[in-house]
Amino acid sequence: MTVQLGGVGLWAPLGLWIQEGARLPEAAAEVDALGFGAIWLGNGPTIMDVASSLLDAAPRITVATGIVNIWQHPVEEVAARHAQLTARHPARLLLGLGNGPREPSQWLLSPYRMMVEYLDQLDASGCSAGDRVLGAVGPRMTALAAARSLGAHPFLTTVEHTRQARAALGVGPLLAPELKVVLEADPGRARSIARQALDFYLSKRGYSANLRRLGFTEEDLTGRGSDRLVDAVVAWGDMATVVGRVREHHQAGADHVAIQVLSEDTDQPRPDRRRLPREQYRRLAEALCGV
Repeated sequence: MTVQLGGVGLWAPLGLWIQEGARLPEAAAEVDALGFGAIWLGNGPTIMDVASSLLDAAPRITVATGIVNIWQHPVEEVAARHAQLTARHPARLLLGLGNGPREPSQWLLSPYRMMVEYLDQLDASGCSAGDRVLGAVGPRMTALAAARSLGAHPFLTTVEHTRQARAALGVGPLLAPELKVVLEADPGRARSIARQALDFYLSKRGYSANLRRLGFTEEDLTGRGSDRLVDAVVAWGDMATVVGRVREHHQAGADHVAIQVLSEDTDQPRPDRRRLPREQYRRLAEALCGV
């Protein structure tokens, strides 16, 4: 039995789901009922625990990790939790794996070699290629995703990257890019909200290197990003504009688009006041479920 993602899912930082507290089961059940194909969880120490809670609360929807950081999550623990959760919820957990922050003692190690070793150990544990996806943006990791997993889950990319990734993956492997969305028509306000989220990622070598491969310059990457960069990696505007960008990714070769809604509620200066953008989820469901 194969994991089903549908055409559109929702990506959110792990902390937003944790912040729901006792409301988490209700929120998960609502997202499930809205018709989205998957809930994608950003990385964090308790990612597998939250995935378990979501699977228990929502009867249908797929839960995907986007991503489990292979430097911070021991493979033995991940394999054991994956086996436990898939036994309880067959074909509803997609294990997304990727490179993330690491300790100084790990800086000289090869992310590619580390991923290969991690996959080898998952194979030995019984977690097959069809149970996982790789958070791949560069050409080498994308090729590994096609060879050793269900496919690729690129993060912070553009429609052009989706086109290139589909060409590299070929026909068959899953391509499920993350897409940041701001439901705001005012350019200044929309870009300001977008830049609050981009600030963290533009300083990271892997993301900035991929954006350079896509033709962005040092000027584009300076500070919180140029308007050209923001407009390429974030779909902002009215609902028709956002839906249009999702369709562009599908037309470029994406099987599934994982939407991350950005708003002032998702990026409050005080983490304890951050909330899932559930009202935006409802609006997006009306326009997108069935795309």
